[in-house]
This record gives sequence, structure tokens and C-alpha cells, in this order.
Amino acid sequence: MNAPENQNISDTREHHQLRAADAANLLHPWADLSALGDESAMVIKSAKGVHVYDSNGKQYLDAIGGMWCITLGYGNEELIEAMAQQAREMVYYTPFGDMSSSPAARLAKKLAELAPGDLNRAHFTTCGSTAIDSAVRTAHYYFAAQGRPEKRHVLSRRNAYHGSTYLAASLCGKLADRTLFHYEADFVHHLASPEYDPDIATESADERLSALLEDMESEINRIGAENIACFVAEPILASGGVLVPPEGYHKATLDLCHKYDILYISDEVVTAFGRLGHFFASEVHFDILPDMIVAAKGISSGYQPLGVVMISDRIIDSIKANAPEDNPVFSNGYTYSGHPVACATAIANINIMERDNICAHVQELGPYFLSELRKLSSSPIVYTVRGHHLMACVECWTGEEAGPTERNIALAQRVDQYCEEAGVLVRPYENLCIMSPPLIVDRDDVDRIVTVMGDAIKRAQRDLDMGELD
Repeated sequence: MNAPENQNISDTREHHQLRAADAANLLHPWADLSALGDESAMVIKSAKGVHVYDSNGKQYLDAIGGMWCITLGYGNEELIEAMAQQAREMVYYTPFGDMSSSPAARLAKKLAELAPGDLNRAHFTTCGSTAIDSAVRTAHYYFAAQGRPEKRHVLSRRNAYHGSTYLAASLCGKLADRTLFHYEADFVHHLASPEYDPDIATESADERLSALLEDMESEINRIGAENIACFVAEPILASGGVLVPPEGYHKATLDLCHKYDILYISDEVVTAFGRLGHFFASEVHFDILPDMIVAAKGISSGYQPLGVVMISDRIIDSIKANAPEDNPVFSNGYTYSGHPVACATAIANINIMERDNICAHVQELGPYFLSELRKLSSSPIVYTVRGHHLMACVECWTGEEAGPTERNIALAQRVDQYCEEAGVLVRPYENLCIMSPPLIVDRDDVDRIVTVMGDAIKRAQRDLDMGELD
């Protein structure tokens, strides 16, 4: 009779031990240093399907997909078995030089089949950040091998997010992420943030597009096209707030890159592998064929760390033809590039996605998800709702100044708090509530996310009306 009570005591003790260990010994990415040492972290202990469970046993619907990456859901036995089987067969061997592994070779072939156009060469890395680094270094090598090493400058955009290595962090254009670290400022330049939301815009899409292109071409002329290697761009600025550029922007910026001999690197770390209903979104959704595509996250459904740069045949052929005879080595890569277990997991992930028609499911469910979320725009504390298929953002405001003001941020945090209390996890960033649920969510899951979000918005609005945020 005492076993359940004793078990509850044991679980409670473990819960507090985990939180204490976390507070004392772990430095989280993007940690609030002013709260370092507080026992405030939610410790996630287990997960299954679209749900995660904290160390108290409470269930949450994970509306952020871990961090954009859990596409096939948690506890997928086929992915787990693929990991285990590869580990039994061969857990690791060096990927350098003329050494390879069966999973890396097979995955590279499969990615070449899935990628658009002539992006047939895969360079594996460990995550999105290292893939971005590798793509930019490839652009530098490409021009240097042609005798043009001065073409080394890189164009990015304000509100962009590309990772947290030194170079990737320097490419990021989110001011909130720029703290006391050092950032490359010599050859990295940020263009205007390209978002266009017709629900709140004060100008037409054509006017916005014209201004963005004028800004880009002006910056190219200021720096000198002869000095610029590449333009790095997310099709949709994900962590920046799910910012969608005006129609025609992607094709027009690619045309400018072609005009000035600048390589176009499409950062599909978030948008690839089903998030927008296709394995790659650049060509299908945005009518562009980049010189390189960077992918990570959903490539393995988050089950293993893995990133990749898909490089066009034109770039590879030029690099091969122009590599110096005295040292023709492509000296870029990582100990865990093409890790056999990670690649085997990615192959299984792709096979499941194809077999279960995951992309078709997203194509059908994505518009429903956004249409239901947009109903929340009727609230006076919702500034706008935007997104694309299974990536979305609800932007909060107090009715005063828009954007990440102190009060707007506090309001969004209150919405997030109420969602969490009701068992739904959304991602709070500044005054935004960002969502990217696993691709296997169904209509019932979507309805629950929207219902909980709606109730949380109503509660936060009451708090605002009662002056509790002042």
C-alpha cells in the first residue's frame, strides 16, 4: 500500500536533485546570467510522440519541436533501432582524406537525389553553425582558387540567425543576441531585414521589395562587387521571428547575386526536411536554385547532431580545376563530419518521411495550422500572426509601441507562462511566441495548441487590463 507514496517521494527527491545539479553545474546556451545558480530550469526527463514530460511527470505538447528539429516525434523506434544497429556495426571512423563510411556515402547519394538542380556534392558537418561556417569557407576557397582572394566579404541581413560559432554568430543580425562576445566586423555586412507582413504593412509588397533590392544593390556598390564572396540568407528568418519576405524577393536577390558574381547560400537549417512540406524549400517555394544549401536539424529529426552543405557541381568543378598543385587540400571539416551513426539515422529519417508521406501531410495540415492561429489576431494584445506551414509566430503587444519593448516582452512571457501551465510549450523570444511543432502533429494537436494559446492570450490580456504588468 505504501509503494505509490514511496515512489512519489522518490520522484520528488530526484526532481529537486536534478534541478539543483542543473543550477550548480550547467551553463545553458543563451542562459540568463543574472539568474545563474537559481533552480529554475524545467528538466525534461522523457518524451514520446509529440509530448515531453518534466521531472515531475507533467506532460506537455511540444509545440516547438525541441528546437525546430524534432520532426518525426520522440521515441520513434525505427530511428532508435537505426542508431543502435549502426553503433553495433561501426560506431565511428575518421572521415578525413580518402577515408569514408557506408552511411556517409549512402546519405550523400540520397541527398544529391533530393536536392534541387545540380547540388550534388554533400559536405557533412556537426550542426547548422558549422555547416554555415563551411559554406562561407567554401565560397572563400572558390574565389581564392581562381586568383581572386579579395572576394571575401559576406552579406547577411538584420534579424537573421545563422548559428553560434565565431563566424556564424557574426553573420547573425539579431541585436538581442549581440552581447559581450566579439564579432567579425571587417568582412561581414548586414542588409535590411526583409520581412513583409501584409496584415500590418503600411506599404505595398512591390514598394517593400523595391526598397529591399535598392538597399542590397547600394551595399554591393559600396563594398564593391569585386570584394564580395557570398550572400547568406534564410528563406524565412526563423529565430528572428518567422519573418517572411515579400513575394519575388528570393528570385530578385538571386538575380542580383548572379549580376555581380556573388555566390548565393540558402540557409535551410529550419526550412528543409519537411518543415514547409518539402525536403528542400528553396526551389519549390521560392523559385531559386542556390549555389549552396545548408541543412541540419530535421535531417535527422534531432536524433543525432548532423549538418550538411549541398554544393553545386559548378562550384565543385571549379574548385577541383583550380586547386593549387602544391597543396590541393580542402582543409575544412570536423572530427565528427559524416559520423556513421548520425548518417545512418538521417537515412532512416528520410526513408520514414518518404514512406509515410510526411511532406504531403505538412502540405495539408500547414495551412490549417496557420488559418486557426490567425483567428487569434482578433485579440487586442496580438499585433500579428505570421508563418509558413508548420512554422509560425504570434507577436504580442500592449497596444502602445510595437516591437520588443519591455512591456511587450513581459506580456509575451505571461502568454508563454500560461501556455506552459496548461501543458503546451511554445518558444518565447522577445515579444514573440514561436511555434514549430513536430511534423507528425494532427488536427487535434493543432486545435489544442490554438485553444491553449487563445486561453493564455485572454488571461494575459486580463493581467494587462488589471495593471499587473506595470
